[in-house]
Amino acid sequence: MAKPDKVAAVAEIAESFRTSSATVVTQYTGLSVSQLSQLRRALGTSAKYRVAKNTLVKRAAEDAGVEGLEDLFVGATAIAFVKGEPVDAAKALRDFAKDNNALVIKGGYMDGKPLSVDEIGKIADLDSREVLLSKAAGVFKAKLSQAAALFQAPASQVARLAAALEEKQRDGAGTEAAEAPAES
Repeated sequence: MAKPDKVAAVAEIAESFRTSSATVVTQYTGLSVSQLSQLRRALGTSAKYRVAKNTLVKRAAEDAGVEGLEDLFVGATAIAFVKGEPVDAAKALRDFAKDNNALVIKGGYMDGKPLSVDEIGKIADLDSREVLLSKAAGVFKAKLSQAAALFQAPASQVARLAAALEEKQRDGAGTEAAEAPAES
């Protein structure tokens, strides 16, 4: 018979799987408590880093309908449940793993499919959502400026043509007045 605390832990982990935009499975053997705290601070509010027993995580993943991660739940396992932007969490984990060899990224899960370590690395290499939005806004602004210049061109050409005609008429009227014989 299952113990109530384990049932509650499985339910909590399963709910974390369901509500996360992505998850990253890591091995943390060799990290001190202060290093784990430092990692949690690096992840910020975008992800929750949880150490859990493999048997509980396997059951929770099964309950949540997450498939393809069973092989990753070996050894000392901790999971980053990403609530916000997957790019930010992947960057934080990758950067922390570079500085601390004891943290090993095993794989992950996003959009209904398992992720390899390489795929998590590619996600970490992406620009953040804010940077991508600002780049898109810059492109749109440039295109709108080009369109405005294109729409303004015919009107300015007509204005220049009208000014040239007016000047030609003035010059022509002045020339005719000079050529006309003076009557006395």
